[in-house]
Amino acid sequence: MAGAGATYLFGTYSKEIKSSLGYDQQTLNLMGFFKDLGANVGVLSGLIAEVTPTWFVLLVGSAMNFAGYFMIWLAVTGKIAKPRVWQMCLYICIGANSQNFANTGALVTCVKNFPESRGIMLGLLKGFVGLSGAILTQIYLAVYGNDSKSLILLIAWLPAALSVVFVYTIRTTKVVRQPNEVKVFYQFLYASIVLALFLMTMTIVQKFVVFSKEAYAGSATAVCILLFLPLVVAFKEELVFWNLNKQPPNEVIVVKKVSDIDDPKPEPLQPLPHESTKEPETAITSNCFLTICDKPPRGEDYTILQALLSIDMLILFIATLGGLGSSLTAVDNLGQIGESLGYPTKTIKSFVSLVSIWNYFGRVFSGFVSETLLAKYKTPRPLLMTLVLLLACVGYLMIAFPFKGSVYVASVIIGFTFGAQLPLLFAIISELFGLKYYSTLFNCGQLASPLGSYILNVKVTGLLYDHEALKDLARRGLNRSSVKELTCIGVHCYRISFVILATVTFCGALVSLILVIRTREFYKSDIYKKFRENAEKP
Repeated sequence: MAGAGATYLFGTYSKEIKSSLGYDQQTLNLMGFFKDLGANVGVLSGLIAEVTPTWFVLLVGSAMNFAGYFMIWLAVTGKIAKPRVWQMCLYICIGANSQNFANTGALVTCVKNFPESRGIMLGLLKGFVGLSGAILTQIYLAVYGNDSKSLILLIAWLPAALSVVFVYTIRTTKVVRQPNEVKVFYQFLYASIVLALFLMTMTIVQKFVVFSKEAYAGSATAVCILLFLPLVVAFKEELVFWNLNKQPPNEVIVVKKVSDIDDPKPEPLQPLPHESTKEPETAITSNCFLTICDKPPRGEDYTILQALLSIDMLILFIATLGGLGSSLTAVDNLGQIGESLGYPTKTIKSFVSLVSIWNYFGRVFSGFVSETLLAKYKTPRPLLMTLVLLLACVGYLMIAFPFKGSVYVASVIIGFTFGAQLPLLFAIISELFGLKYYSTLFNCGQLASPLGSYILNVKVTGLLYDHEALKDLARRGLNRSSVKELTCIGVHCYRISFVILATVTFCGALVSLILVIRTREFYKSDIYKKFRENAEKP
């Protein structure tokens, strides 16, 4: 998952695409839309995962990642003839779509393996995706130096190689609810926080200190060591289970009772069949089109059509359209925002890294905090989504009306809120519509974000940016044909655009509040009861 977030680095290398291929901002934003389209339309990976093993899903994603980004690198470096715009859009769409195969392979598998800790799992795994931008940045600085074109080459081969190397380690296993499960996940969290803090420190230090190639190499090496730190926790737990399995059955029982002496209701140690392999006795076997209106209660296994045509999914679609659509637009334009406000290139790279790091904090925060609030206070998970969207409005307004240092704060807010939305969305879908068709439904659930990105990024932000840039040219007595690259400088370049983004996001927050009201009784109940009942069966 740490290699599946190359799409978040678009703000770093988009300037190279724009200058080397002579694009205007609207064309660049069109490429950004196709990147978002590929990154969020994961229905294909979901459907493939329904009928093929996980290793096949990961290998298909690996091939797509390399093919898409390698072709972009060839075009930007001039090693092939200048492609047409639609070809560049196709390349970046294919490359970005590969991250859905990584998501489906790793994320869906882990949610099914740990159904009662799904919020935590989603926060952790999507958190590493959020860190991937900063991780890849450190590695590319060490390997290639400060060359944005080479960054495209790195994100072509490195994530593809990671999927191939670890392809057989990701698989669905028998559900085993261990009493120390949450404790182990918190150990993973602490390791990832150390990594995130180190990345943030390096990002700040590299802004003020000129690093040598050796210093960049040392930084990248430390990042790789910290990245694999959770593996120590995993080996430790596997060693404990291996030692338990070597003992006679009666000794295993004694060990378990001693270790769980402070737990009044310890979970059974025996592995159990995965809940999704059992069909409910009352399952409807008739045609799926005939059962669209005959929806089960919330939390039971919906069919794909029942879920997609439900009011709850419609509300999530509208909230995602405004929330994630605005977030993607802000992230994609961050490089041009820094340029328009007069920040140097090195500082703009800091903005992108800050978004990546706080993207991580947003994801783990929403995953762990929403799970804790749900377990202790029965707080509806959609309520946290509403609050996150309201916070995002503040970040957009700080770009619309900038002051000294405001882009730093805005980058933190935008990164945090962008990251927090996805784990919440995926967890809500799994809770409302069940896990039977989760690999397809969670990919369908984010379809609204590329649509929102197209409307807000291409048709609003890109169009308004070019309009302001043309006005600047007219004031200087120039015309469009006299310049290769259309550039706007000043606070006016993004003001109207980000006021619109803030307004749309606020409307999304109001819509998500409707889902809070609709699901408050559902979240007051014991939504994980059926998983515990299945675990109690021999």
